[in-house]
Amino acid sequence: MNIKKIALSRTDDPVGPGKPLPAARLRKMVSIAFTCGSLALSGCAGGNGATVVLPVGAATGPSAEGSPAQTYATTIPPGQVDAAIARIDELAEEMMRRSNVPGMAVAVVKDGRTVYAKGFGVRRIGSPEPVDADTVFQLASMSKSIGATVVAGLVGRNVVSWNTPVADKLPGFTLSDDWIGRNATIGDFYAHRSGLSKSVGDQLEDLGYGRQEVLQRLRHVPLEGFRTHYAYTNFGLTAGAEAAAVASGLDWATLSERTLYQPLGMTSTSSRFADFMQRGNRASPHVMRNGSYQPLYQRQPDAQSPAGGVSASVNDVARWMAMVLQNGSHEGRPFIKPEALLPAISAQMVSTPSSSSNTRASFYGYGFNVGTSPSGRVKLSHSGAFLLGAGTAFSMIPSAGVAIVTVTNAAPVGAAEAMNAAFDDLVEFGRVTRDWFPAYQGLMQPLYAPEGSLAGQPPPAQPVAPLGANAYVGTYANSYYGNAVVEAGAAGMVLKMGPGGIRTFPLRHWSGNTFVIDLSGENAEPGSVSKIDFTPGPSGLAASVQMEYYAQDLAHGVFTRSP
Repeated sequence: MNIKKIALSRTDDPVGPGKPLPAARLRKMVSIAFTCGSLALSGCAGGNGATVVLPVGAATGPSAEGSPAQTYATTIPPGQVDAAIARIDELAEEMMRRSNVPGMAVAVVKDGRTVYAKGFGVRRIGSPEPVDADTVFQLASMSKSIGATVVAGLVGRNVVSWNTPVADKLPGFTLSDDWIGRNATIGDFYAHRSGLSKSVGDQLEDLGYGRQEVLQRLRHVPLEGFRTHYAYTNFGLTAGAEAAAVASGLDWATLSERTLYQPLGMTSTSSRFADFMQRGNRASPHVMRNGSYQPLYQRQPDAQSPAGGVSASVNDVARWMAMVLQNGSHEGRPFIKPEALLPAISAQMVSTPSSSSNTRASFYGYGFNVGTSPSGRVKLSHSGAFLLGAGTAFSMIPSAGVAIVTVTNAAPVGAAEAMNAAFDDLVEFGRVTRDWFPAYQGLMQPLYAPEGSLAGQPPPAQPVAPLGANAYVGTYANSYYGNAVVEAGAAGMVLKMGPGGIRTFPLRHWSGNTFVIDLSGENAEPGSVSKIDFTPGPSGLAASVQMEYYAQDLAHGVFTRSP
């Protein structure tokens, strides 16, 4: 996922009758937007575009004033939000017990201030240091929403607009369709409507390519449905953010720091991986292996930092949530112009169409999931997930002035989303309406399916003999992935890919001209494999090679032998 990175973009009832899984592969998500990942929710925005701010007390019941679109089906009685907050310890302790995640932190904002912030469990299995509200976690795809407010800050200062073409700010940037490449805007990329395919660029990142190289290679990707088709794409959004950064004259991490983190007092927040690793109070990522969580990997997301590279404590995230809920104000003073922020937190693109006539659709703004709860209230949300060890989510109910963030230091199992959903139920209805954990846990299961048609398959009992190794050795070129080099050595043949051949895969013979490589990393669970099919040419040497796994970003994964 890289994400998985996720981003689940969904309505807040994830498993209603007839509801399918999200169209985009969950593993490519890390938006766990619960994509990869989140409680995505549909929303409504009406009127003439002016921002209407209603007092919380006046907007909590069926008789609320304002437009019909600001009327809610249920009342939030006085004291109900406080009662929900009083139950967070209970909810968190139960979630820790049921999910077995090593560490969790939760913060809640009400009416512009942090009213709850607490940690549970440990930062790292095998070490005694506890999680607290200042422990820094990797946020994965929650970074998209936070980064969107960085861009909104620039929009409010007229440095860029959401309608600024990315190519105007990134010299040499284009897409496979020249007109789209010249006209796709920052907003198009932040709404995942650029026409790029889902999760494009993620495998390039896994191969070791940096941000600029990945963005340049997007020009080789076929496009589908410019401004008509939603496809959750980490590096597409990163292109929009990079254009904003170039326009500001700063790199993205510095821009985020100066525009958002420092002014809001988010002292432990950064968009640089090196800063995260230097924090003394930080959470280590964990994955489930052999029935227990283990701290085996460390995700390095700098290449897609705007989409998945923020690290922060829940105390810091709470300050950011309060600013968003206060319509761009901080401590009573204007911080981001409301008219610049509103497009980000308004529905811009259908992310999940209704699967039936009684199913709510899901929408995406600019870096935010925008949806509707069962009570009729607009919700803003996003999830984040790294298969290498992070599961995070936030949920905001603007009409109630309430938001919650839950972060964990484990690969996504739905704990963060379920925690937030239960709290939201208590806020809106005074009771938890369903058991949310198995619902979200079920949504996460496809993330852990091994890649490849031969995954889990035994080798043929009587394989066809291959050609001699010299028939396969050589360099094979692909405009998108770069060179793939096959070399022969004492231990057998290997495949080298990425810049300078940085990634090395031993080639295992399967049958005939078919070989297999084992895959691992953020986008491939253990047990994943890829078929490697060589096609012999007239000379007896392989003329090309097709790689199953690397056909996912393109219509084909063919690499042609170089002279």
